Formats: sequence, structure tokens, C-alpha cells
Amino acid sequence: MPHRVANFFRNSTSSFENQVTAIKKSTIRSRTKSPNRTHSGGLTNSTSTSSERVVSTYASSIEDEQDNVDATVQEHSPAPPVRRPMDSPRLRPRDDRHHSYEKEKDKDKDHHRITFPSLHGLHLGRSSRDTHSNPHASLSWKIESPPIIFHGDAENSTGALVSGQLFLDVKDDTYDIDSFKATLHIHVTQKKPYTVHCNECINQYTLLKEWTFLPSPLALGRGVHPFPFSILLDGHLPASLDSPIVNIAYEFKAEAVPGRSGQQPIKLEKVFDVKRSLPPPELPHHSVRVFPPTNVKASVHYQQVIHPIGTNTLSMRLDGIAKLNSGANTVEYWKLKKLTWRLEETLKAVAPACEKHAPRPDTESPEDHQRKKGMARTETRVIGEKTLFSGWKSTYASPTDSIIELELDYHLNKHAKYSCDLKSRDGAEVSHQLMLEMVVSQECAPVGKPGLVTQTGVGRILRMHFGATLTERGGLGISWDSEAPPIYQDVPPSPPAYCEDVGAIEDVLETLDGARPGASGSGMWTPTGRSSGHVTPSRRSSTEAPR
Repeated sequence: MPHRVANFFRNSTSSFENQVTAIKKSTIRSRTKSPNRTHSGGLTNSTSTSSERVVSTYASSIEDEQDNVDATVQEHSPAPPVRRPMDSPRLRPRDDRHHSYEKEKDKDKDHHRITFPSLHGLHLGRSSRDTHSNPHASLSWKIESPPIIFHGDAENSTGALVSGQLFLDVKDDTYDIDSFKATLHIHVTQKKPYTVHCNECINQYTLLKEWTFLPSPLALGRGVHPFPFSILLDGHLPASLDSPIVNIAYEFKAEAVPGRSGQQPIKLEKVFDVKRSLPPPELPHHSVRVFPPTNVKASVHYQQVIHPIGTNTLSMRLDGIAKLNSGANTVEYWKLKKLTWRLEETLKAVAPACEKHAPRPDTESPEDHQRKKGMARTETRVIGEKTLFSGWKSTYASPTDSIIELELDYHLNKHAKYSCDLKSRDGAEVSHQLMLEMVVSQECAPVGKPGLVTQTGVGRILRMHFGATLTERGGLGISWDSEAPPIYQDVPPSPPAYCEDVGAIEDVLETLDGARPGASGSGMWTPTGRSSGHVTPSRRSSTEAPR
């Protein structure tokens, strides 16, 4: 091995350059001797050219090398650039094609790219760009009624009025419309259906109303044509809901069918946002809890009806937190260490079975009879939570006057997904509750020396649950049937009375031709009201009785 290294360093730089030049010449010579190929055998010719190039390069390097050390250096050295003769222009496109093929082959080998050409034309559902466009006419709407809000619970609410107009904008001089209809459905979507991958088990539709704006074909001119519509939504209907187990939406669909064949119908699809507002009570709700075996008693005042936006106040007072131990002449205290409040939302729904998947009447058992109505789904999630380690006032004056007072604000989290309270006839129900969890520890101190506190190592967790109602704000809080017309001041209850015996005012008629009966001469009527013959016309008094 040492003699090979010595031979390598004895070689001059010029000899190494001569080897590189010889490699270039042998490579060019091997290419020029190969027969010309046509472009039809693109892949085969490129592959054969690549193999010839590799063989000739290694063959020439082996012949020109003096020993194995030179061969090792030649293998690890970068490949020298190859100069092509100017008189062979046909080699350039073939070489470019070969390099491009080698590059694509290496790319596919490294990345393992898989392409599916058939998926380019596959429709994977409706996208946002899939609109019902018609170059001849367009359809829009405008809601003229206030926001749709049910005031009160489902048993006492009178519903809500919805009114608006559909505008059919015709862009041609004359456009034939075959029919024009609109429908309003309640669309219930089960996210956890009775049977997976069944469209009828997932979607349930209930028709509320259908409008027929054009009962017969009609030719409409250029311009905007309004079509009014209105509906009274009953108060027992559920509000709009978007939850992890069920969705409830009010879908409004309008469709105008053109009279010309081959044209797409003009469609409009919108969703009504229906809400329910429950009136808050006049006074806060008062609740008292006792935690045996201790003597701790909690008195809580809180707002039972809360809103998604805004904060709500809860005030609490803890009594019975001190106890006199006469045997040991000590006083035992319960001290509050941590308080956690949490707003929980419970979702319940019944996923009904379609006719295809419902149990058969002849083979159904009592369990199947219950399942025929649907499968119950339940889910609970937290929409607001906070932990407090301070913020309350503690007083340990005596065993009978020791109290803990606090006030806290509870609300929904900033980005919480929530649903307002709901209870529908199909089994969907949304309820809320406020949970309080307090961690207390027991301490003891000698009578009259509250500063000498000793930990007893006893602790307890006190939990309380309060029912809460989450609802939307009602705005003015007036339903459609409670609205009254405006009242003006200084307006009598009825129109003014008129006297029946009113003297009639007779009209004074004057002749314009100048001829007056009983007047001598023929005088002409002048603009001053007198004739040229100085005849003064007689006027009838307004008090004269009619003839």
C-alpha cells in the first residue's frame, strides 16, 4: 500500500490532465461510432445510449490508468464536462431527451408519485362554486320582517311572523317562465344516525309551507319582478340548532323553471335563523345547600336565565364553618382553599330509524319496540370554566359568627361552541347546569387564640349543581301579537260631530252672454261686473229662502 501512495504522488499534474483528455476523446469517439437512431424508439434508444456511455467511460478509464490508486481517485472525482462536436447537431436533442427521461425516472423513484387521471373528472360533492346561474335571469330575496325570535317557551309562545319578497330579475326583453314555486322545510340532520351510511336515517324533512307564485306559464319582460311571501311559524317549533349529535335548520328554496327547453332552472337556497328567547325572572334564584356530616350551609343567589354574551353574577355565603370542641377547648374551622365553577351543556337526541331499517312488526320484541322509536344519543360538553384560589372574604370572629362571603362572575368561554336551551317534540333536548366545586380543609386553634392554627389533615370537596337556562336576548321582548299601533296625543276617540241643520249655501250664477231678463237695451258685460247700459245685476242674499 505505501508504494502505491508513493507512485500516486510521483505522477505529475500534466499526466493527470492527459488522462482526463483521453477520457473525453474516448467518450466522443464511442458516441460518433454508434449508428444514428430515429426518434420513434425514444425510450429504447435513450436506454441503450445510456448503457453505451457508461461502458465506454469505465473502459477508457481502466485502459488509461496506471494502477489501482489512480482508478480510486478517478471514481471519487467529479465527472468532467463532455464537449460535443459542432458538426453533429443531432446529438443534442437526443441527449436532452435522455437527461429529461433520466430526471423523471429518478424523480418517480425517489418520491413514489402516484397519479389517478380518472379522478380529475370525478365530482366529489357540491362546492361553494356550484351556484345556480342563469345568464337570462337571476333570483334574489329580501326579508322585511324583524329577526325570527320565539318569545316564551314552546307551550306559551305564539310564534313569529316572517315576510319578505323574492325578486326575479329578467335580463332579456322577454323571458318565458313555466312555473315559479318556493318551499320551506325543517331539515333535521342526525350526526349519529340509527344506521350509518343511510341517507334516510341521516336526513329527515318536514314541509312547513309551499308557495306557488305562477300557477300558469307567463312571459315576463325586462326588469325586476317582485313576489311577496309570508308565513307564521308556530311557537312549538324548535329553534335552529347546530350540535355534535343533531342539526336543525329551516331551509327556504325557490325555483323558477324557464319555458325554453335546455335551460337550467333559476334557484335560490337560503336558511332561516330561528331563535328562542325566554324571559328572565324578576328576582335572582335563591338556593340553600347543606353538606352533611359537616355543619356547612351554603346560601346562593344567582341568575337562572343567562345569555351567551355577557357576564352573570353569583353571590354565595357559607355558614357553619366553625365548631367548638369543648372537650379539647379548641375551635375547628373549615377554610376555603379552592373554588371551581363550570358551565356544562347536555345534549340529548333520538335518532329515528327509517322504514328500511325499522324492526319488523312480526319479529319485534319489547326492546325492538322501544328501538323502533329511535336510538337515544347523549353528549355533555363544558362551555365555561374557571378556577379561583382567592377573592372571597373570610371572618372567624367566633364559632357562631364565622362566615365566608364571595361574589363571582360566570360566563361562557370566548370561543366556546354552544347551543341554547331547546326541547322539541321529536326528542331533541338541550339543557345547562352550573356546577360549583369547593375544596375546604379543617384547621383547629385554641379558644381565644385564632392565630395559633394547626392543620388537622382533614379535607373535603363540596359540590353543588344549579339548573341554568341559556337563551338568546329577546331585543324588545314583544311578540307579534302583543304589538299595538302607535298612540298620538290630543286625538279624540272618534271623528268630530257635524250639525244636521246647516243652511245650504246657494251658488251665485251669472250669465256670460250679457242678456239679462227684464233689462232694457242690450248692454255688453264688462270685466268690472257691470254692463255698458249701467244695469246693476241683482244678487240673492245667502239668508234668502230658496224658491
